[in-house]
Amino acid sequence: MSGGVYGGDEVGALVFDIGSFSVRAGYAGEDCPKADFPTTVGLLAAEEGGGLELEGEKEKKGKIFHIDTNALHVPRDGAEVMSPLKNGMIEDWECFRAILDHTYSKHVKSEPNLHPVLMSEAPWNTRAKREKLTELMFEQYNIPAFFLCKTAVLTAFANGRSTGLVLDSGATHTTAIPVHDGYVLQQGIVKSPLAGDFISMQCRELFQEMAIDIIPPYMIAAKEPVREGAPPNWKKKEKLPQVSKSWHNYMCNEVIQDFQASVLQVSDSPYDEQVAAQMPTVHYEMPNGYNTDYGAERLRIPEGLFDPSNVKGLSGNTMLGVGHVVTTSIGMCDIDIRPGLYGSVIVTGGNTLLQGFTDRLNRELSQKTPPSMRLKLIASNSTMERKFSPWIGGSILASLVRGKGLGTALNVGEGCPDCSCRLCLPPHSLIQQTFFFFLRFYLFER
Repeated sequence: MSGGVYGGDEVGALVFDIGSFSVRAGYAGEDCPKADFPTTVGLLAAEEGGGLELEGEKEKKGKIFHIDTNALHVPRDGAEVMSPLKNGMIEDWECFRAILDHTYSKHVKSEPNLHPVLMSEAPWNTRAKREKLTELMFEQYNIPAFFLCKTAVLTAFANGRSTGLVLDSGATHTTAIPVHDGYVLQQGIVKSPLAGDFISMQCRELFQEMAIDIIPPYMIAAKEPVREGAPPNWKKKEKLPQVSKSWHNYMCNEVIQDFQASVLQVSDSPYDEQVAAQMPTVHYEMPNGYNTDYGAERLRIPEGLFDPSNVKGLSGNTMLGVGHVVTTSIGMCDIDIRPGLYGSVIVTGGNTLLQGFTDRLNRELSQKTPPSMRLKLIASNSTMERKFSPWIGGSILASLVRGKGLGTALNVGEGCPDCSCRLCLPPHSLIQQTFFFFLRFYLFER
């Protein structure tokens, strides 16, 4: 789930974006968030008697939460790693409160009752979780106003659109979400499990085949340079605590994610072994000093995002590639709005930053788009803009509606056309007014 604070009468609004990988927080109107730290937290049972609270630590009901990069990366005896989110929705409310407390006290450094709040949510979020979140923000944090908005809508706003198809390829899922005139079309949402975690699993299998050990930096005391392909020469730290398996896996995943960003590339056309063998290799060094060149395998791993039939152990008939996710989603929407969706395919999410991803997607969609439709792929060239697109959309929207007065989430929204709830969107006229104000800002004043 992502969160945002929008609006405000006399004071600046605060914008949150709580995603699968990181938490972003900052004031509306700024170029980038004031804070950006992992959503994952370390959990440790508090010892009797307590003690001084260190930076990055929050103690609640006999538990100590280690929050933020520096606190999380310290090896501790028995510290488990957890996330308050599951499938984009809040599952652990105690952990979620610890993250909010940390954000307000360490980064924002302001009292919650001074800022109106609007939190964006996953398009498939449930009404019960919305109501519980609203209750938490009003009763525990005493905020003056609260509002909920879909992450896909904010991403569309951040790219100057009120209608379009938002393709979000993140940690757990690759999702196509159609947005029409500021509303998420629930019946058109298509999800595929081929995403970041799938790529990480493929990388682990590659390292096993090549007999490469994944050694996180916390275990390494010293290392010596070695020749390419030679066994690493490194020394393990002494007196390391007995860390939990979940924490060790988290640190290993960080090594894998760095490998993905540095080495992997999406081929321009469907994967061919002979063509891939002729592609330039990329040199990469592991934290323990082992280094080698990677050739065809750096193209084969991300190919599973587009063509699952090439992946061992997967049935290509039951999994949808990225191109099929987009076309299937648009095909499930009304025929009258399909031209608007094909004309604004907005790409966001960490996997889309892989080299060649947007070029391959554009090529595949061009082949699948009906001749009567005009295809336009919207993908920001800035890594920061694509990474923070929900936060940027929330920041702009918060700046535009400042002074209008949002009221509370329970009495402002008209609700979705398909769920009869009153926690989803502001009145249709307000969405239109806000979008036109934003469009003018985006085109002429930015």
